[in-house]
Amino acid sequence: MTALQPARPEPPDGQHEPPDGRGEPSDGRGEPSDGPAERSPAPSPSPPSGEGAGGGFGGGGRQTRGIVVAHVPFPVVDEISRHCPDESQPETVHIEVHLPGRVDPARLRTAFHRALARHPRILMRQAPVRWWHRRYIWQLTAAPDVDPVDFPPPGPDALARARRRALDTCPPLDASPPVRLEVIEEAGGGTVLLLTVHHTALDGPSCLRVLATAAELYGGADNPPGPSPVRATGPGTERPQADDPPGAGRRFSRPARIAADPGRAPQGGRSGNSMLLAELPIPARPPRTPGRTTAPYTVNDQLLVATWLMVARWNRLHAPAGPRRTAAAPAAAPVVITMPVDDRPRGVEMPLGNGTRLVSVGFGPEERLDAGPLTADPPDPDAVARLLRRTATRTRALKAAPPGRQLGFAATVLTAPVVPVRLRGAMTRALRTAAAPWTSTTLLSNIGRIPYPLDFGDAGRPTAVWFSAPARMPRGLTVTTVSVAGRIQLALRWSPALLDDAAGARLGALFRSSLAATAWTAPPTAGASR
Repeated sequence: MTALQPARPEPPDGQHEPPDGRGEPSDGRGEPSDGPAERSPAPSPSPPSGEGAGGGFGGGGRQTRGIVVAHVPFPVVDEISRHCPDESQPETVHIEVHLPGRVDPARLRTAFHRALARHPRILMRQAPVRWWHRRYIWQLTAAPDVDPVDFPPPGPDALARARRRALDTCPPLDASPPVRLEVIEEAGGGTVLLLTVHHTALDGPSCLRVLATAAELYGGADNPPGPSPVRATGPGTERPQADDPPGAGRRFSRPARIAADPGRAPQGGRSGNSMLLAELPIPARPPRTPGRTTAPYTVNDQLLVATWLMVARWNRLHAPAGPRRTAAAPAAAPVVITMPVDDRPRGVEMPLGNGTRLVSVGFGPEERLDAGPLTADPPDPDAVARLLRRTATRTRALKAAPPGRQLGFAATVLTAPVVPVRLRGAMTRALRTAAAPWTSTTLLSNIGRIPYPLDFGDAGRPTAVWFSAPARMPRGLTVTTVSVAGRIQLALRWSPALLDDAAGARLGALFRSSLAATAWTAPPTAGASR
């Protein structure tokens, strides 16, 4: 199926500051706040609620200010995101879970609220901040300020409208929790749970953990998670030497950009993102050979290669002719793909927040030598096989390397509380603009297999799950994949400043054929060759 839609760790014990009774944070030095406050970014208009919303987002429900039980300074990732808001490109994470049966509204609302109570780190809002403060502060609340669960009116376009809201409208940061759950009844009898998350506060895996707890409470069955990811060092996984970064290409080369479609329709200043959802088969891999415990490459490696092929083939088709043929051409600049790596445990002890670390997978000189065969239609199988082997070597080294800072040393320095946050924010925005040409080509977030059963009892287990990550310029494109029931659920999400909907659909078709090109085929047998 294809659907085109227009377009942190838990606070350590002993570090909780006692509430001052007014819900106000300290200024980072233990002094109470007063004076005019800078609020969190203004919340976008909430979606209309249907009958039975019971005070959900936009349902006319009364917003209260919950009692503050703890103050937590913004971690590095949260602060960098908070410094760089863009109303035209909201920082939302979209999670969409399709269930085969109907859910009971009251029972689901109760289960979700109980799940929030079991994971109190999600009950957070940004405290008012004064210009002289040296930190942004999360206030953890004893209860939600607003009911995050909403039941929009059913109808043929209810899901499309909910998706549009997920791409256009962030849950506000100044109301706990910064999450919205919309429950959409489908005509065929199924239910879609659509979570919208403000990415400044939380990432997708954190909210999936909370949803798994809600499923356990709703269905009454244990939802034990699968094993946590293991980054064991094996053959070929040694940390790369400083003078030989794997596949980095020319060290100071600007990464390639997704070429804009010169014939695209005007977008009329439309805000938000556009999105393409698709379901694809998992490409075959070669069988394991005797004595080898791991496959020569993983599905994640195949997804990385498919993303490279998609970008390179697209840029070759849309590269300007003649002397203007520059950064859009695969031979002119290396494709660099950012890949989140999540090492957190999957159980109820999972630290919530923005907990992934980002690594960059660089493709450079070897790919330029093979650019012709790789960007052919269809790509040359031998060239693709070579690229898969090189990519596997690169990703094994990156995953096995000791975890570093989430956003690097520069982000750690920028968020050090030595000057007021307003000054740090101005510096962060200036540096982000200056560094834009060196931003990676795109982001691939492969969730992999859902680690939880997500068993909602009589409503069933998911038949499909989609995630999508925000796509801000200059990248302008993100690729997110999940594996469900032996299929890959793909979400392409792009900025309308880069592509229109027709171009996004063509890019999705390129990804489909590029992923198929990574599938292993058995060599012909001797009998078949005669």
